[in-house]
Amino acid sequence: MLSLFIHITNKKGKNMKPIKILLIAILTGVLVFGISSCSKKTEGPVKVGVVLPLTGSKANFGEMEKNSYELALKKINADRKAKGQNPIEFVYEDDTGKPDVGRAAAEKLINVNKVKMLAGGYSSSVTFAAAAVAQQYRVPFLVNTGSVDKITQPEDFNLTTNDGDKFYIYRLNPPVSEYASGLEGLLATKVKPKSVFIIHENTAFGTKGAKAFQKSADKLGIKVLGVESYSGGTVDFKPLLSNAKKVKPDMMYMISYVMDAAMLMKQSREIGLMPKLFVGAGAGYTMPAFKENAGVASRNVVSATLWHQSLPIEGAKDYFDNYIKTYGGDGPDYHGAEAYSAAMVVDNVLARCKDNYDAETIKKALDATDMMTPFGPVKFTAYGKKIHQNRMQTYVVQWIDGALKLVWPEDLANAKFVFPIDWKKVWAD
Repeated sequence: MLSLFIHITNKKGKNMKPIKILLIAILTGVLVFGISSCSKKTEGPVKVGVVLPLTGSKANFGEMEKNSYELALKKINADRKAKGQNPIEFVYEDDTGKPDVGRAAAEKLINVNKVKMLAGGYSSSVTFAAAAVAQQYRVPFLVNTGSVDKITQPEDFNLTTNDGDKFYIYRLNPPVSEYASGLEGLLATKVKPKSVFIIHENTAFGTKGAKAFQKSADKLGIKVLGVESYSGGTVDFKPLLSNAKKVKPDMMYMISYVMDAAMLMKQSREIGLMPKLFVGAGAGYTMPAFKENAGVASRNVVSATLWHQSLPIEGAKDYFDNYIKTYGGDGPDYHGAEAYSAAMVVDNVLARCKDNYDAETIKKALDATDMMTPFGPVKFTAYGKKIHQNRMQTYVVQWIDGALKLVWPEDLANAKFVFPIDWKKVWAD
């Protein structure tokens, strides 16, 4: 710092001490610098970390979600440029579908990339690991897909439901315990099964989802004839499916990621397992890759879902059509809609921060969020053991004539539910 000593006198003609002049100069400089710094707009893009499985067995999901984030970002930054706002930059980290990698990814985004908040989160176990890191560093984390209930249960982070000001995790999608809520109506009204056999992957998502559906079955008076789990990477499901075939359930309820889901249905066809209905718990059963890999065995399979492009939600069909126009293929399922809408929420939250991107300001903006997205309404509430949880309706879809159709609830359906089903005829080449 350069110092300038000026020789001046006071009203009585006495010299003022140089040290006093120096102090005045320093204070004046600090004041001017402080005013300048406070009024200076944040320069450059606002960085937001996104944790997704971009390689590994769950890469199909990660690719769809990253594509959806990028599709939203084009529109977001065009709008921000027109408004004179800082652009947003999504910084992606590949969690490979593994909790330890997801944990490291979150730490890198926070400590190295210096992101202002986190988003993403696909598989439940990875999302929970990343959420623990976000909570440790007090960085807001908007989860868009990871669904195990404990992600928004503060007691699993050594907090209580009264500690909302200390809890930094928010979730856009419903928890897995609520996935079957829409399915219950279809089963009670149309199918009326007396028994069910449940098969699930032994992940947090699969295990919790199986327990949740057992509660649904009990409520509906459906007898659970068996519950079987399998490890990721299993290729021979015939022993599990043969156990189901022996007890002749009215329906199969399966919780699997996409390649497992396809193999379960192909091998069900191969051994002649023919219940009244095959039902998937979302996840792999709504992905275009399920139809591609299961082939004829995908026909008339039913699944719970969180979204469909035909729903009367503003922007839902536009997002679906724009995705196909940009990336080709059969279009996204609910996973893509979650990611696209999460990007919109991030933009909305950061806009309300008015260039002040500290964690507490972002957190307060998340608390106050109340908006409509192509996925549906987003408002973070507290109920039961959960806080910062968005509540949404769930639906039922069915693969009909090679397309995923919305069949329940009836007043929103774009196709008639196909039932009863003659599997021998349906599965004929």
